[in-house]
Amino acid sequence: MEISTIIGIVLGITAVVTGMILKGASLSALINPAAIMIIFVGTAGSVFNSIPMAQIKKFPLLLKILFQKQSLMAHSELVSLFVELSQTARREGLLALEGKMNDIGDPFLRGGMSMIIDGLDPDFISDVLEADVQAMEERHRGGALIFSQAGMYAPTLGVLGAVIGLVAALGNLKDIDKLGHSIAAAFIATMYGIFTGYVIWHPFANKLKMISQREAETKRIMIEGILSLQAGDSPMAVEAKLKAFIPQQERINMKPEEKQ
Repeated sequence: MEISTIIGIVLGITAVVTGMILKGASLSALINPAAIMIIFVGTAGSVFNSIPMAQIKKFPLLLKILFQKQSLMAHSELVSLFVELSQTARREGLLALEGKMNDIGDPFLRGGMSMIIDGLDPDFISDVLEADVQAMEERHRGGALIFSQAGMYAPTLGVLGAVIGLVAALGNLKDIDKLGHSIAAAFIATMYGIFTGYVIWHPFANKLKMISQREAETKRIMIEGILSLQAGDSPMAVEAKLKAFIPQQERINMKPEEKQ
């Protein structure tokens, strides 16, 4: 479970509800079917109009990614793995790495290892693996776009909802009680639009981009490690190359056994 997503949503809702209570606003005002319809259904309609159906079908998977903790090998763990593999390759040759393949769960890493064991050209391997990473980044950008588009449309639809509500309010000018209620209801749509746009949709898009960036960084460490193995670099050289991808603080916190 990605706890930060849950915390963010809870804090956002808490801020609005607490703010309304402190301002003396009635929480029952939030139960406004017209505002909910305009914002949520309207935002969905706008997204359907702007994003191809093939991309929209990935929405449930994107939500799963947002609420499920990302499962990637730690960068320090990758350094240790490649140092160990380089020791094996230096002692027994690249073909000896075939016996390690069953212990590698990541399909991207396993595919790269297969290519160096098969003796393919280093430039070809680099091009294929980098193209794989770029294609992944492009797919992830498309997923984040769904949420960023929703974040752009929702606040504007909130303004539309306010206009519709004010039009209805103008029909109650002779009844002060109804007029006040209608004006308050009109701005509920604006509140929903701003809240969903800037507390949910845009932050979700940003989180997907950061998750994608982390995965791309991990795969590029793998590419460097794979090419270093093929080049026959020493374990010390492999470690030095891969540590260049790791922030200084992370290097300091690496376990002693990883600093061989």
